[in-house]
Amino acid sequence: MVLVTGAARRIGRGIALRLVEEGARVCIHYHHSEQDARRTAEECGGAELFRANLESVPEIGRLFADLEQRMGRLDGLVNNAARFTRFDPLEITEKDWDFIHSVNLKAVFFCCQNGARLMQKTGGGRIVNISSLGGIRPWAEHVHYNASKAGVIMLTRGLAKAFAPSITVNSVAPGVIPFEDIDERGKRMIEATPARRGGTPAEVADAVVYFLKATNFVTGQTLAVDGGLSQR
Repeated sequence: MVLVTGAARRIGRGIALRLVEEGARVCIHYHHSEQDARRTAEECGGAELFRANLESVPEIGRLFADLEQRMGRLDGLVNNAARFTRFDPLEITEKDWDFIHSVNLKAVFFCCQNGARLMQKTGGGRIVNISSLGGIRPWAEHVHYNASKAGVIMLTRGLAKAFAPSITVNSVAPGVIPFEDIDERGKRMIEATPARRGGTPAEVADAVVYFLKATNFVTGQTLAVDGGLSQR
């Protein structure tokens, strides 16, 4: 049983679909994108849907309580839900900062906490946190986002120690995964990517599957799926 947060669209959807191909039972979390979530759930063979606002720690608690009641156990957790905004750092407000960090970092921790509590009841499990190239490389107009995703990487490393040996915690850091709304900056990043192309949700999903299947000798790691861009 694997819960994927933010699984209605984009990378989360790709991860959910791939996990079903691997034979996993998948739970789809969403907040606003109900129509997309239902479509993804249908594509996943009738996956269970769970709605929650991850800005709210009490709602996160209710999400995992509901999951335990309905599904009985949790074997894997993929923390994919995230936000992305662009601001001159001199213009970032407290509201802008909290908008990003409440979901990108704070929610990841409390989902890990609640997920690990469930996993411990059945002997352990696997957690995969989706970070970003932005957690590895600095971007001048995304420093608040950079901080949140770098935080996910360090959170992953710390929780890998805290939850060992029964629960592994790893991270996947995607590079440019283009969708229909990619901007000129994203296109320039693709041009600078050694692989000479953008990535796909399926390629991110490959890395997630690896960590979900790996032994507990693989934990606390971050795998960049970025066509080599983090090395430039």
